[in-house]
Amino acid sequence: MTGHDGKVILEMKNIDKYFPGVHALDHCQFSLKEGEIHALIGENGAGKSTLVKIMTGIYESYDGEYLFDGKPVHFRSIREAQHAGISIVHQELNMMNDLTVAQNIFIGRESDGFFCSDKVINEKAQALIDDFDIHVSPKDLLKTLSVGKAQMVEIARAMSFQNTKVLILDEPTAALSEAEAEDLFEKMNSLRSKGVSIIFISHRLGEIMRVADRVTVMRDGAYIDTLNVSECSVNDIIRLMVGREILEEPKQKSNVKPGSPVVLEVRHLRSSKVKDVSFQLHKGEILGFAGLVGAGRTETMRLICGADPRDGGEILVNGKECRIRHGRDAIRCGIGYLSEDRKRYGLILGLSITDNTVLPSYDKLTKGGFVQEKKCADETRTYIDKMRTKTPTIRQMVKNLSGGNQQKVVIAKWLLRNVDILIFDEPTRGIDVGARAEIYNLMDELVAEGKSIIMVSSDMTEVLRMSDRVVVMCEGRKTGELDIAKADQESIMTLATKPESEDK
Repeated sequence: MTGHDGKVILEMKNIDKYFPGVHALDHCQFSLKEGEIHALIGENGAGKSTLVKIMTGIYESYDGEYLFDGKPVHFRSIREAQHAGISIVHQELNMMNDLTVAQNIFIGRESDGFFCSDKVINEKAQALIDDFDIHVSPKDLLKTLSVGKAQMVEIARAMSFQNTKVLILDEPTAALSEAEAEDLFEKMNSLRSKGVSIIFISHRLGEIMRVADRVTVMRDGAYIDTLNVSECSVNDIIRLMVGREILEEPKQKSNVKPGSPVVLEVRHLRSSKVKDVSFQLHKGEILGFAGLVGAGRTETMRLICGADPRDGGEILVNGKECRIRHGRDAIRCGIGYLSEDRKRYGLILGLSITDNTVLPSYDKLTKGGFVQEKKCADETRTYIDKMRTKTPTIRQMVKNLSGGNQQKVVIAKWLLRNVDILIFDEPTRGIDVGARAEIYNLMDELVAEGKSIIMVSSDMTEVLRMSDRVVVMCEGRKTGELDIAKADQESIMTLATKPESEDK
């Protein structure tokens, strides 16, 4: 990283934005210099997304001054912002699954005249694919790609606009493997060296310290401060973000009581992607599942909860075999699954907080064939209060909530259902440090009450902070199991990269 004293290419002054009943941005400011990587951070709900939507023309109604390339601007659409030289890659993939990679990259720009040539756009897409080292074919359907590959394709699409001067990356590494993230950082540095300015939004503070030149912190819709990354620490940033210190020290020893009964036992679970996996989960335990992307952790959890068919193996709950072939079978056995992709599998975005919270529990909230609306509302308010979910009303659609508050709604629906075994798959992906601490506290409270948790996480700090015991997987196999007192990053990574030949 180097200091940047060049000209300011984008500047926002005294930006105010109101929604009904909410002052979303309160006299906010932001400046971006030519050829710098500027991190924009804050807790979920701090106003980052709102500010970015003004930058890119999604929100055209606001007060304040917006300058781009030294001139006043007021974009009224994403297309206007793109033509000016501003491109954005959203946290949630904004692409079409049934189109090819090339079609997604050049949608709306398939031809310069009357004719659209697949051959031409495939050649253009291949050049971008090679440049970004994505290792896919331009003819691949997007739905066949991993989330990480699709994310890289969207970044390539953003840079395909020839006049791009500013690139906004909203949580670009949330779905990337460590190797993919490294490739992205190299590409960001390359773009910076060519004079492209990058706004980098991330909750991973280590990444910010590594790649950013400056960092602007927002809190509760207000501008807090802008710091040179070379002159501050992670703790300095956290204090500005949340107004308090949050410690994420590794757990020193297991909190599971000696002799705690086994509530879940998995024996020789098998599928095309899971190879003979066995493990036990004890009452009151947080069992961490670690491994690299593609290790088979999520695939194992989907077999347990009936989301995917299994080729063999047994699942026992409280010593009794459960025949789980569907999600409802898992619920009946007391297992709740919080998917890593909460928006796709965990929530119905167009429904309210109430509807999402009570969805698995309608059998308990129905009388005489009619849903008890008052009881549904009362239960929802109970969990909003318990989980400190930030929302103006229980009727708020979940698509309008921040990532952290959406995750709280997912958790609430399983708590209302009163399942005893909770599978948290990447529980804090895309969630800020403050909301993450709240999720951690909630998980600790749940196991103290006698619930049991399986936690799949690619965040090593999270695994070491929360787990009582760690199961490590590699290429669909369980390669080891560690008590938290003996676990560290080196021992986990050794098992996470253990080749199959060493198991024999």
